[in-house]
Amino acid sequence: MRKRIRGRIILLVVATLLTGYYIVPSIFPVESLPSLFPGLLPRAEKMNLGLDLQGGIHLVLEVQAEKAVENATERQLGEVRRLLEKEKIDIAQLDREGNTGIVLRVAKAAERDKALKALGDLVTLDKLPGATPDELRLTLQSKEARRIEELAVRQSLETIRNRVDQFGVTEPHIVPEGDRRIVVQLPGIKDPQRAINLIGKTALLELKAVDTSVNPEEAAQGKVALAQDLQLLNLREVDDKRQVVGKRPIIVVRRPVITGANLTGAEVRPDDQGGWVVSFTLDDEGARLFGDFTGANIGRQLAIVLDDTVYSAPVIRSKIGEGKGQIEGGFTAETARDLAIVLRAGALPAPVQIIANLTVGPSLGQDSVRQGIHAALVAAILVVLLMAFYYKVSGIIADVALALNSIMLVGILVALRATLTLPGIAGIALGIGMAVDSNVLILERIREELKLGKTVRSAIDGGYDKAFVTIVDSHVTTLITALALFLFGTGPIKGFAVTLSLGVAINLFTALVGTRVVYDWMTSRREIRALSI
Repeated sequence: MRKRIRGRIILLVVATLLTGYYIVPSIFPVESLPSLFPGLLPRAEKMNLGLDLQGGIHLVLEVQAEKAVENATERQLGEVRRLLEKEKIDIAQLDREGNTGIVLRVAKAAERDKALKALGDLVTLDKLPGATPDELRLTLQSKEARRIEELAVRQSLETIRNRVDQFGVTEPHIVPEGDRRIVVQLPGIKDPQRAINLIGKTALLELKAVDTSVNPEEAAQGKVALAQDLQLLNLREVDDKRQVVGKRPIIVVRRPVITGANLTGAEVRPDDQGGWVVSFTLDDEGARLFGDFTGANIGRQLAIVLDDTVYSAPVIRSKIGEGKGQIEGGFTAETARDLAIVLRAGALPAPVQIIANLTVGPSLGQDSVRQGIHAALVAAILVVLLMAFYYKVSGIIADVALALNSIMLVGILVALRATLTLPGIAGIALGIGMAVDSNVLILERIREELKLGKTVRSAIDGGYDKAFVTIVDSHVTTLITALALFLFGTGPIKGFAVTLSLGVAINLFTALVGTRVVYDWMTSRREIRALSI
């Protein structure tokens, strides 16, 4: 009997000390403590507070999914051109029409059927005759367009999540809303504008050959018309302080040599002028294409284009066969690091528009925390005094169990790196309320047993046995409700469900094991004829 009691006491003490250890950084001025058992348990760090408690930014983004469809049609247009050139079919006109249409006109009307046969493998395009015998109209199928739009939203969600994770925000909340919208909440962010720029940047990287056959200044002024395969862009110009001071026109070949899809890594490195560059590595296919192009175009400029802006246009000095390159653009350490983050995370499949941008100041959170602490202290003092007054020594034992309940709950939340929000605090309060209710139920059952004339030992055993089924039943039904809230609820509701579930589970331990072991220890030492209850 005593060995069993000793084992439960050791378990109770270890659980209390371990969870109390995780609370230390949140109470005393230390950022973190080392793990007690490295590799098994996490370090003890300050508790993470949610957006409603410490402030941050709340963004609602809308994915411009139609742009993804437009890009897909543009890629199909390039594939059409490749297939026709392979079959040596002369093209008189090949243009995109709207977001999903392509207009094709062959040089010889007699070759239209041959072109139609050559395009037979493009199963996502509906092929319709045009207004003239030499014309074909190709349209992206509606089901394919819908699939691309849905995929664009899903990919945007994952890309944004990857960028935020690399940015280092603790416990971000990133969820879809409706068909095209994404909600992003970043608690405790110190530089909201930088985070917004990082999240909203499309980051489409393309390496394109520079064309010098046309004067870019004249093309920018509209004096010279550009061929269909050329594109007029702007080259950034920066000063010695890495500040953008202007831009100048530059003409590039529209079709890229390689794109960010071939990227496998991006890192920040210092350059020889005291600035920073972003070096990148390519996959096998990208390395082959890059090597072939640079080997065949020595002495020609290669534009490094990010979101239709040319960051640099270095001259190719030799063949680059290692699949490595670098982006120079007068970057500061911060802007270079952000660019590397978005390149590693990947480009957004479609632009995103910020339709709601709310910056929440930390003052609201501090007021909420302060008022919550005051309310919790007042409620705790009243409950402790009432239990001690009404149930005497047994009430004090129940008060100790409530204190252990709170320590264990908060300690486990910190160890799990959970984010505490106002709904989470509500879950904690409800869990403590259930803990009080459980102890009252046990004490009332013990009182009933004593009134029947039973001994103290028998009354304690009977009280716990009769209260056990009721307590477990109420806690299990609460856990089922909390599970449903967690499975089907959103962020704040999930936070409420997590704290409530932990509170219920811990309460079963402290009420049925914690207080019971105190009574067992008291009655095992000597025979008690009367119980202060």
